[in-house]
Amino acid sequence: MSDLDRRAAPPGKLPGNLATNPRLDRWLAFDAAGHVVVTPGKVELGQGILTALAQIVAEELDVAMARVRLQAAATPDSPNEGVTSGSLSVQDSGMALRHVAAAARAIHLQVAAQRSGVPVEALRVEDGAFLAPDGRAIGSYWAQADAALLACEAPVDARPKPPGERRIAGTSAARIDLPDKVFGAPRFVHDLRLPGMLHARVVRPPARQARLVGLREGALPEGVVIARDGSFLAVVAGSEHDAERAAERLAARATWQATDTLPDPGALADWLRAAPGDHAVIAERDEAAGAATRTIRATFFRPYVTHASVGTSCAVARWQDGTLEVWSHTQGVYNLRADLAKALRMKEEAILVRHMEGAGCYGHNGADDVALDAALAAHAVPGRPVRLLWSRAEELGWGPVSSAMVVEIEAGLDAAGNIATWREEVVSHGHSSRPGRDPNPTLLAVEYMDPPRRIPNAINPPLASGGGAQRNAIPAYRIPRMTIGLKRIAEMPLRCSALRGLGAPVNVLAIESVMEDLAAAAGEDPLDFRLRHLDDPRGRDVLALAAEMCGWRGRAKREGFGLGLAYARYKHTGAYCAVAAEIEALDRVVCRRLWIAADVGEVINPDGVMNQYEGGAIHGVSMALKEQVAFDRRTVTGTRWEDYPILRFSEVPTVETRLIPRPEEKPLGAGEASLAPAVAAIANAIHDALGIRPRAMPFTPDTLATA
Repeated sequence: MSDLDRRAAPPGKLPGNLATNPRLDRWLAFDAAGHVVVTPGKVELGQGILTALAQIVAEELDVAMARVRLQAAATPDSPNEGVTSGSLSVQDSGMALRHVAAAARAIHLQVAAQRSGVPVEALRVEDGAFLAPDGRAIGSYWAQADAALLACEAPVDARPKPPGERRIAGTSAARIDLPDKVFGAPRFVHDLRLPGMLHARVVRPPARQARLVGLREGALPEGVVIARDGSFLAVVAGSEHDAERAAERLAARATWQATDTLPDPGALADWLRAAPGDHAVIAERDEAAGAATRTIRATFFRPYVTHASVGTSCAVARWQDGTLEVWSHTQGVYNLRADLAKALRMKEEAILVRHMEGAGCYGHNGADDVALDAALAAHAVPGRPVRLLWSRAEELGWGPVSSAMVVEIEAGLDAAGNIATWREEVVSHGHSSRPGRDPNPTLLAVEYMDPPRRIPNAINPPLASGGGAQRNAIPAYRIPRMTIGLKRIAEMPLRCSALRGLGAPVNVLAIESVMEDLAAAAGEDPLDFRLRHLDDPRGRDVLALAAEMCGWRGRAKREGFGLGLAYARYKHTGAYCAVAAEIEALDRVVCRRLWIAADVGEVINPDGVMNQYEGGAIHGVSMALKEQVAFDRRTVTGTRWEDYPILRFSEVPTVETRLIPRPEEKPLGAGEASLAPAVAAIANAIHDALGIRPRAMPFTPDTLATA
């Protein structure tokens, strides 16, 4: 069978982000040294995306993985793929690159055939070399490394390999970004050192709403430069130590006018309910159903939570000849460039943003904010690169937080034990203040610059894009009569933005907890009750697999231990996940084991997918049992690990993960699918152990005592 005959039928349109970036040479090139140079617009955040993209390209081109070189995203060199978020990188960037590589292969084979006289259908490719039927090498990608070959738009009829012929995509590959990290090579933006580099620190105000009204004179370390723009205040020095000392001295000499703007932290749920906002019905169904004879009513609450990245946010900036160059661990280089341009009142073309890896965050943390901080500090010392690193207190206290939320549910069973009615109301801030999406900048410093500009209220992406507060708010189960409402709060006392899962953790917690209560009211096992109301066969499969893994059917009650189960399909359109959790109730709740059943459709890198599911679930354990932002009426007070504890290595549960292979299905992102089901499974396990239904996160002794 010929090379072309083996390939799948062409798609009807360009896939993923190729539709908005159709030029082949924006994505891929070959060099004479024998490398494939790939320039995706998605970025590495520790999720292993570069490895998966390299596998996809190596597969389609029939080259060794070692030949693939991935360039970090930068403006204007990379295609604009928006933000690396939402577990969409394989779907949007990976499928684009699969098509690009297939098109590049076809173009190069046609050229080789024309030059050699060997029919194109007779050629095969081995590690980049083009071989005739008799084994003669008649060319290679490297011998034809002419950029002009790919200086065209992607053809719609490119034919990637069918699933049965893939040998690299679909097998576990070693992460290409890990060796540098394991052996301490300078890979992070924190490690960047440029000639003549200076260091900066910001002097923060004592309140969220504050104005700098005075700055007393006094000595600073030699060579220190003060950078001030309105109430934004920073120092620039030759060393980090001098910058830190100068910032401390300057802070002691600053006078601020501050006001109370934050709600009473002891009555946050009540404040959320009472706060004004926009109401919408996001889903409604009214089908024939029996009358509800038994009704469950429940309210669930999650406080503000934050990213708590172990590595704090960092950026390097340099002004030179009217242009600004920024090195950042942003999740979207073009989006950051857009907001920097708005904040600094510049043309976007005068700003260059280069991505460098950071410590990871799974959401919109301070990476973009610190880039503007660095740019403002560097403006005071033109021509010199300035590195600005946030402190632990800044990372925990000034980065965007994920919204506190209230979810109220009223659900009814009919006389036969079927779910008949479901009414749900979600109360939340918006879940995205990412840069580049509003006419006004959303970066932290703009509220303190001269003139100060109000940061726009956080938005909720539409459900078609996955939603924000409403993410996973619609039950996956068969319910004939249903109304799901959402109130987006009009004001942000704390700046809210995206964090792993957005609204899904508390929405899935609420739905899966009520499902357990409904099952009890119906006198039915929670697994059977779910399966009876779940029509999606892939959802049923992950539930059944998780139950099998944890021994659900044969489970025996143990004193002080509990076993819980939960299910969700991320965003209702993404990856499937069911989690079983075993907890032990001591002086506090400890999660001992997790069993994860996963379905992401086609799996590019099985090891990477399992890492993502396990990492998400462990993040869920931390969020469920420990995390909440502490604040007073003026500012965040939880600015130390003691005040914002996260899960320790010694507290990580034993995790077992199994993937359901579906190579014929489209690939789905894995990074966020397991967090929400893990939270809900832990809550259900607590109920199994203690008879208490947890309704407020985190599940600490204090919150459980009030349940």
